Amino acid sequence: MKNELETKNPSSLHKEFQNLLDQDFKDRKLKENEVISATVSEITKNFVVVDCKAKMEGMIPLEEFKVNDELSKIKVGSKIDVFLERIESFKGEIIISRDKARKIKTWKKMEKVFETQEEMTGYITGKVKGGFIANVEGLPCFMPSSQIDVKPLKKVDHLLNTPIKVLATRIDKNRGNVCVSRRAVLEKSKNAIISEALKNIKEGDIINDAIVKATTDWGIFLDINGIDALLHVSDLSHGRVKKPSDLVTIGQKLKVKITKIDEKTNRVSASIKALTEDPFANIDKKYKIGETYEGEVTKIMDYGCFIKIEDGIEGLIHNSELDWTNRNVKPSKILSVSQKIKFKIVNMDKETKRISLSYKATLPNPWDKIKDKIGKEVKMKITAITDKAIFGELVEFKISGMLHYKELSFQEDIKELKKFKKNDVVSVKIIEIKDDKIKFSKRALEKDPLDWFKDNNKKLGDIVTTRVHEVLKTGVKVSVDKEKKLIVLIKKNDLAKETSDARPEVFSQGNALDAKITELDFVLRKIKLSVKAAQIDEEKSLIAKFGEGATKSGATLKGIFEKAIGKKKK
Repeated sequence: MKNELETKNPSSLHKEFQNLLDQDFKDRKLKENEVISATVSEITKNFVVVDCKAKMEGMIPLEEFKVNDELSKIKVGSKIDVFLERIESFKGEIIISRDKARKIKTWKKMEKVFETQEEMTGYITGKVKGGFIANVEGLPCFMPSSQIDVKPLKKVDHLLNTPIKVLATRIDKNRGNVCVSRRAVLEKSKNAIISEALKNIKEGDIINDAIVKATTDWGIFLDINGIDALLHVSDLSHGRVKKPSDLVTIGQKLKVKITKIDEKTNRVSASIKALTEDPFANIDKKYKIGETYEGEVTKIMDYGCFIKIEDGIEGLIHNSELDWTNRNVKPSKILSVSQKIKFKIVNMDKETKRISLSYKATLPNPWDKIKDKIGKEVKMKITAITDKAIFGELVEFKISGMLHYKELSFQEDIKELKKFKKNDVVSVKIIEIKDDKIKFSKRALEKDPLDWFKDNNKKLGDIVTTRVHEVLKTGVKVSVDKEKKLIVLIKKNDLAKETSDARPEVFSQGNALDAKITELDFVLRKIKLSVKAAQIDEEKSLIAKFGEGATKSGATLKGIFEKAIGKKKK
């Protein structure tokens, strides 16, 4: 054999060895970017040397074995998984990584446990914005601050670099991100304990030693044999409770009844009022609508007052039922807390457990006396003046009403408002009371100028003699009565039969004008006078008595009448 090898050419030996080596590597079927198995062949000061059955051995830095103190667990001959990045680099070296192999393995495991919700062990290695970095079996994961515990923690130093159990809550395959939660593990464990404890209680059970853990404005948290329970403020009493903290103290033992157990959320609800009979059950036998009773004011709100009728039963007096004269009165101005008052029951609803009360119904109603004052003179003190009305208060009854500017005088002039000021006391007449609203009138105390027509037996179509009061561009204002309280405007087109004579400027103040009443409406207070209509009627009368030429002779109506009666001129 020796002679055979010696006879062979060294170059042919090298070529034969290369072929055998290539054939061996070909059978190994190594592929890049995959996790392969390797054998530890040597552990140096800086590297772990492994045999991957490649052309040469691979070298992995010791830093990649510090996770979970793996370096102390391996030795020469140990089998480990590594990630093959390159079979041969430009230097001819094999590129492998233990850290990447561990992350790939952990990622695959993470995908599996995310579906099954299995617990994994991790280490919180540092803090970042919004949470922490947790190393879970070599894979860096994000843990939000809210997921580190079931309650907010001021310090987390005791959890750093300490093995903790976590659950994967979200996985982003595209970005390679994983969110984990320690809180989910704690709640899962707590829920398991609660579920086991809930087997020992059921709805309807009466617990004698429920311990008060905390109080809020809307309820009390109890500890019932290690189970958290809620005693809502509405379940404390059949009556109204201001604050639960006014009734109990932390650590106090209470007797309660289990009213509800939610198996899905493991929430327990308890009640104290369920231990006693509902006072509303027979309320219609104790109290009658329309009857008067006595109670105590317990609470005052903007919209009314709550009255304690008996233990567990309260009623509401709406602010509209507090005062006869002011429907929107502020309740605190009428009643005060702890005050004992009489009230009448207005309405009762057993289903909604609501009782409506009235305080003013027990007091004398001033409106009964005011209604007797309709059409009579009263004194009013002015409280406010607006653009179109005066508001005042009856001096005798302290009840407000309105005096419209049209009711100040028969002229219905809005300028009349300027004659009055706040706090003036004026005499008025109550002309209307409707829906607890009073309407005053000042002019109703005076004689209506329109009564002149009635007093003088003047009606529609009659002729009246007036005096020019004021000359305007649009017509002439005339006074019908001697006192000049009845002023009427005769429009320009009603001043004369002939258009050329219908000119206001030809008239002077004090001139007498005969005019016909063409409109007289006492309800709408409308009067219309026309000189033109009077002239037309005069002409018709002359024609009827003296013929067609009577109006063309140049004679006056006075002269014609004198001639007709045979009166001689002086």
